[in-house]
Amino acid sequence: MKKESKIYVAGHNGLVGSAIVKNLKNKGYTNLVFRSSSELDLKNQLAVETFFKEEKPEYVILAAAKVGGIVANNTYRGQFIYENLQIQNNVIHQSYVNGVKKLLFLGSTCIYPKLAPQPIPEDCLLTDTLEYSNEPYAIAKIAGLKMCEAYNLQYGTNYISVMPTNLYGPNDNFNLETSHVLPAMVRKIHLAKCLEDGNFDAIKIDLNKRPIEGVDGAASNEEILAILNKYGIKQIETSNSKLQTSLELWGTGKPMREFLWSEDMAAACVFLLENRDFEDVKATCENEIINTHINIGTGKEISIKQLSEIIQKEIDFKGIIKFDSDKPDGTMRKLTDPSKLHALGWKHTVELNEGIKLMYQHYLA
Repeated sequence: MKKESKIYVAGHNGLVGSAIVKNLKNKGYTNLVFRSSSELDLKNQLAVETFFKEEKPEYVILAAAKVGGIVANNTYRGQFIYENLQIQNNVIHQSYVNGVKKLLFLGSTCIYPKLAPQPIPEDCLLTDTLEYSNEPYAIAKIAGLKMCEAYNLQYGTNYISVMPTNLYGPNDNFNLETSHVLPAMVRKIHLAKCLEDGNFDAIKIDLNKRPIEGVDGAASNEEILAILNKYGIKQIETSNSKLQTSLELWGTGKPMREFLWSEDMAAACVFLLENRDFEDVKATCENEIINTHINIGTGKEISIKQLSEIIQKEIDFKGIIKFDSDKPDGTMRKLTDPSKLHALGWKHTVELNEGIKLMYQHYLA
């Protein structure tokens, strides 16, 4: 890519897209094209067709997607499969029609089987059953990477698919109704700390920025306590009749998860755009040209319980954290094998403890 090449970043306001835009700008790329969802509905086939005809981007980064945590994935199953299929079908096909030189498609490691070998290599895709709670989203992402692969083989396009592990960082989603585990935990423990300190002003400031189910800082203390209680943040009476703040989280706390700082992920994506073509990936396939996608991860994992303890220490919450084993855990392990990416010369730089510190500073700001 040249510094003046026209690059369209779909989903530039999100966690992934904003990190990639920041990286591109820092590296001196000057011709970046964006459209917010209100300006361009990527589910609208005609609108996407018109946009590509008018703008003629040379490179496309497809970071736009309908995303969420285990609750959102399980609740909005129809939306997750329909919207993601619509978005990626439109963007990938119009990239082909309009002669885009290279496209980067971002998926997720939830594409892999529930009982995949650990760490997960790229070639275990489609070898077993998916995790039920996020199956619609996973199927959409599998369709996207296979569409890229199929277009490369039939039409000679240069599309690369990457599967990042669990991401966190600036511009993350802290909406407790739809967020992923790490940002949700940061916010819940922050609110629990405010409640522990009796700091209702801080709670109201938080709710004004991000209302929970319509409850904002203008609500009464009783309404605020009720919505916090619904999301597991509550005050309980101890044996000596004192109030102690407790936080209840979903599941057993035993699942292991891998986390990658979003700006590290962005660096990996730009590295691949600059240094890797489909022909390079294709050359690594021995027989059939399949599973040409690339994992982006750290190769390190931590339990959800350990994660809560690190965040609790960072925020200095002294209350109790409990786990509700009646709620689902999701996949028990989901550790990527990033050896293919490491062999290309890229490794992450931000470790989890440092990332959580940065994440909380970002949240407070």
